[in-house]
Amino acid sequence: MPDRAPQQVDRQLPTDEARELISLVRDIAQHEIAPKAAEEEDAGHFPREVFRLLSASGLLGLPYDTEYGGGNQPYEVYLQVLEELAAARLTVGLGVSVHTLACHALAQYGTKEQQAEHLPAMLGGGLLGAYCLSEASSGSDAASLRTRAVREAGSAPGAEHGGDWSITGTKAWITHGGIADFYTVMARTGEQGPRGITAFLVPGDAAGLSGAAPEKKMGMKGSPTAQVHFDQVRVSDERRIGEEGQGFAIALSALDSGRLGIAACAIGVAQAALDQALGYASERRQFGRPISDFEGLRFMLADMATQIEAGRALYLAAARLRDAGLPFSKQAAMAKLHCTDTAMKVTVDAVQVLGGYGYTADFPAERFMREAKALQIVEGTNQIQRMVIARHLAGPETR
Repeated sequence: MPDRAPQQVDRQLPTDEARELISLVRDIAQHEIAPKAAEEEDAGHFPREVFRLLSASGLLGLPYDTEYGGGNQPYEVYLQVLEELAAARLTVGLGVSVHTLACHALAQYGTKEQQAEHLPAMLGGGLLGAYCLSEASSGSDAASLRTRAVREAGSAPGAEHGGDWSITGTKAWITHGGIADFYTVMARTGEQGPRGITAFLVPGDAAGLSGAAPEKKMGMKGSPTAQVHFDQVRVSDERRIGEEGQGFAIALSALDSGRLGIAACAIGVAQAALDQALGYASERRQFGRPISDFEGLRFMLADMATQIEAGRALYLAAARLRDAGLPFSKQAAMAKLHCTDTAMKVTVDAVQVLGGYGYTADFPAERFMREAKALQIVEGTNQIQRMVIARHLAGPETR
């Protein structure tokens, strides 16, 4: 059975331009993404053609400046676009979120010259990015990463831009690993710990860079997740982003915003699961009436809808703080935690509403459930989110 079109959620949009934008996204989601989602996910097909369409439509650079090809949209609007895309197919919504994350370092910390040279192609030139922080031995403990960047002989340290770097190491769990056109890479250039990490913008076709075979996952089979190997990959110092040793701070800054992207994607998946459950419950008849008439099921649907609305309100509140230039790290962690837990609970309940049919691949409910699990893990597990929130509330842990 084909996926149901996403419900027309009443959006909180600040301008007519934003309303037109959501209308465009819904049209693309309904006609270009949702109809092929189930088939392509089952086949493990990555929809690169959809990302080219999104780029041509101005949807891959929404929160960035129009000076470099972005859409200059507030996060409040951008996140609602992500929700619409993820409701149609998580591979697409999450892919846009990861691409936006990969652009963050250059857009926020790059020089004017770097931004002018690279951002137009990254934001609207059909390119697709990946974000390289995690490693096999440093997932939640990202500051212990081992991938190393070493200055080539003859390069002058201390110069604003001078000489080349050689990057060696392996990144793990990289969305778009092996197929990305550019990688934002965090590599160790100095001492152990967070102060010895520097950010680089590495072209996807750089000599010595290669992607491993994609991981075999229980969900999001159309989104390639792979290790990325760097074997003495030579990168000009002009592709170093920010100062030496500033890379970990840049990474954390990007993740605060990225967690809001994951929260929005999670609500999109949860909304799609609720739509599926509502449609089925209205059509399925038992004991002479629709099963949506039965109180136990009605209460389940009411709880699902309430948690979705609460999650949407939470990520939008955090987005408005970000748009106002106010601290939002705690709220981003809360939104990521609540929205992804909600997606897991709602998708499990959707399978239950559909009964035996929910456990089959004939309906997308089981796919939503498998996809929701990944969202509790990526860009900081939900256990890490609880640590972040607790530090804001009670201060750092005593040692």
